Order: sequence, then structure tokens, then C-alpha cells
Amino acid sequence: MSVIEEVVAKLEDWKDRQVSIQHLSGGLTNTNYKVTVDGTPYFIRVPGEGTELLAIDRKNEYHSAKAAAQAGVGPKVLYHVPEYNVMVLEFLQGSTMSKESLSEPGMPKRMAESIKRLHAGPRFLLDFNMFRLTEYYLRLCRDRTIKIPDGYLERMDTIAQIEKAMSVKPLTTVPCNNDLLAENYIDDGKQLWLIDYEYSGNNDPTFELGNTCQEMQFNEEQIAEVCTAYFGSAARDKIARMKLNMIMSDVGWGLWAAIQAEISRIDFDFWGWALERWGRAVEKMDSAEFPVWLKDVQA
Repeated sequence: MSVIEEVVAKLEDWKDRQVSIQHLSGGLTNTNYKVTVDGTPYFIRVPGEGTELLAIDRKNEYHSAKAAAQAGVGPKVLYHVPEYNVMVLEFLQGSTMSKESLSEPGMPKRMAESIKRLHAGPRFLLDFNMFRLTEYYLRLCRDRTIKIPDGYLERMDTIAQIEKAMSVKPLTTVPCNNDLLAENYIDDGKQLWLIDYEYSGNNDPTFELGNTCQEMQFNEEQIAEVCTAYFGSAARDKIARMKLNMIMSDVGWGLWAAIQAEISRIDFDFWGWALERWGRAVEKMDSAEFPVWLKDVQA
């Protein structure tokens, strides 16, 4: 039997019932399925091979998924099959979002509202820090001789500058998803649901905001809309924190993509994505605005 078939067979509640399994497209790390049991749909995701190398803690993910459901922004966790690192979630009836759909008028505000709701919910099990994750990914690349884009190591002093500036007046950490790319938003027509808690952890809220703005490639007006909807205003220090975290988003997830290019069996140009993200990070670090952002987060 395949892994998904083994998982389905493990669930006592589903024995002797009419079960159908449908593979869903999408996912850069795992394989997704819609499983229908006597007409009721469920969502199951089977982790991909080697994902433990990407610093995913499945116990933390399970805890966070339940907390997000409690906060009212994540799907309910209906079953847990820990030996397969699998959760059975309620199937959300809605549209999986895209960069284009989330760039429509009013959407940045809706995104910020859902994020704020998650951040006000129960705290997560572990903390998340992109500076530490970047260090881990670099060690992994060194130890396994994984190719990284040119210039990464030479920029570590700049990364240290960012962390030092942001630590002067740190924000209280909140439970964050930390990986809100477009496909991790589901719109049911009433609210935006936030899914996939593999990289979840308590974190600076401006990483969540900056990271998702970077994933959407939002313009200045959209970034300000997200900041205002979340904080009540587009204050210079908050915008600066978001901008610096947009850099860290590309720095960290760029390394993630380089690692995936080495270990993943998914048909996706991970190396091209690594180069694209690193290029964006370098462009921002070399910009005239960069020293202004460093100054503003300390003001």
C-alpha cells in the first residue's frame, strides 16, 4: 500500500465506510490529498522525503495547527497519525489564493486581519528565528556540500547588522505561521484561512508581515496597507522592520530553495528560485534605503 492508503487504513472510524482518495496538485514539500469518506471530504498531507533536514518539527506543527484552529483561522485537526507525521484536517470549502488574487483591492487588509487573529491566539510550542534558521541552513549546505548562490557568505556581516539593529527595540513575539505564501491562504468568501504550520513558531510579528509581503511582491502602497491594518498606522519604524524582514525572508528561504534543489523529487526549479530570492535580497541590501531602515528600526 502507498503511505496515504496505510494512513487511511489506520483510522478506525473509517473502517467499513466508502472511502475515495484524490491527489491534489500543489505543494513544494509534501503530497496533498482530498479523502472523501461517505461523502464528507477531509484534507491529508503526506510529508515529503528528507523534510526533516529543512528544520521541520512535526510535534510543533501539530501543536500549532490545533492552536490556529482554536484562534479561528486554521482548519480543525480531526485525527492525528503520529507514526506517519500525518494530520487529518477539515476540508476548507474555498479558493486557494494566488499572488494575483491577493493583490486585488482590499486584499492586503484582509490578509493582515487574519494574521492579527492568528497572532492573538494561543502561543505555539517553539520559537522561530530566521537568523538562527539561516545559520542552520548554511551549516547544512556546508556539511553536505550543497551549492549556494555566489556571495552568500560574504554578506553575513550585513545580516548581523540587520539583527543588531532590530534587537535594539524588539517587539514581543506572537504565534506566527512564518510561511504565508499565496497558496497558504484560503478564501471562503467570508474570511481568509491560514494553512500549513510546518515552520510555525513564536516570532516578531513584523517577520510574518514582511515575509508575506515579500511572497506577494507587494508594492509600497500594499505594504503600507498591511502595516496600517495590523498596527493602526504605517509608522516608519514598523515599515522599516517589515522591509528588513523582507530581506531576511529571501535570505533564509533562498537557502531553503538551494537545499530543496539538492534533495527534493518534486518537479520544480528550486535552484532558479534560490537565485531569484538571493538576487532580491542583495538588491535591497545594496539600496539607498537600507541604511535608513537600519536607523528607523532603532529610532
